[in-house]
Amino acid sequence: MIRKIFPHPYLSLTLGILWLLLVNKLAVGSLVMATILAIAIPHISAAYWPARPRLVRPFALLGYIGIVVYDVIVSSIAVAKIILFMPPAQIKSAFITVPIDLPSPEAITLLAGTITMTPGTLTVDIADDGRSLLIHSLHAPDEGAIRDEIKSRYEARLKRIFA
Repeated sequence: MIRKIFPHPYLSLTLGILWLLLVNKLAVGSLVMATILAIAIPHISAAYWPARPRLVRPFALLGYIGIVVYDVIVSSIAVAKIILFMPPAQIKSAFITVPIDLPSPEAITLLAGTITMTPGTLTVDIADDGRSLLIHSLHAPDEGAIRDEIKSRYEARLKRIFA
């Protein structure tokens, strides 16, 4: 019964919360609209979701979000320091290929989005076979260290979250 109303419960929950954050007002009308959106959008988009991503540890996703928020703040400060205080000749930007072993397209997309959200890095391309990402880094004195950090800090956690 619940799956008929909410075919993608995590999407419904996210849509409802996002709507309430956007309107920034907890009122009956806002709650009704959040509920309508949380039910309607997953039903409308259900045809485009042939298989649901399988979350093995959905609560670990909260920890992942916390790490990403922390990294965005720290990276913002680091990028500001690079831009304001580092001479342009010393900035070493680079394209880095990061091999990935994630089980689902949703996990790969989440990794690519995480890298792009973090200031100083950008996901440029995903390989056709889904086995590597091309990343651009604003300042990469050690490309291997950046690759290893992405794999250990983000990819390893996403492997535990997704089956």
